[in-house]
Formats: sequence, structure tokens, C-alpha cells
Amino acid sequence: MKRDPLPTTPKSPAKVELKVVRIGNSRGVRLPKAVLERYEIGDALVLEAREEGLLLRGKKDKRLTWEETYRAAAREKEDWSDLDATLSDGIAPGEKW
Repeated sequence: MKRDPLPTTPKSPAKVELKVVRIGNSRGVRLPKAVLERYEIGDALVLEAREEGLLLRGKKDKRLTWEETYRAAAREKEDWSDLDATLSDGIAPGEKW
């Protein structure tokens, strides 16, 4: 049985140290095959700069789920309390369309 390269437990988030290797005139990291398969990483990745560091994630060509949308909004420092969610049809009173 193969060892999972990114074991996860509630007390220990998944971490793995990757070596930076020379690739032509550039440098890069190699991801283990198990990681590529587990996270369905194809030919492209997204590198996102965040306050706490860099985030490397698979490129998604699909729409976000409601949970993903909520999590993305929760990460933002935006105050969403002024968002007017009282109108079910999105049309302001007296507005013609």
C-alpha cells in the first residue's frame, strides 16, 4: 500500500516539502503523481498571492458551488452587510424594466 503524500488529520493540515528544481532557464517544483490525481490537476495551475503566502491550486473551468462562493466571500475583508438582499426580484420599487 502506497503512503499518501499529503496525509490529513483534523489536527495536522496537509503539508509536503517540495524541492525547487531547474527547468531550462527557469525553476519549478514537481508534484507527485498521487497529488495530481487526488486534486485532478491537468495541464494548468493557478498561482495566487495571498497575505499568508502563495496558494497553488488546480485551474477550475466550472462555476463555483454555493459553498465555494460563500467561502470565497468569507475570505474577503469586504463588509457585505450593506448588500440589499430584501428584494426577491432584484428590481427596486418604482423602477421600470
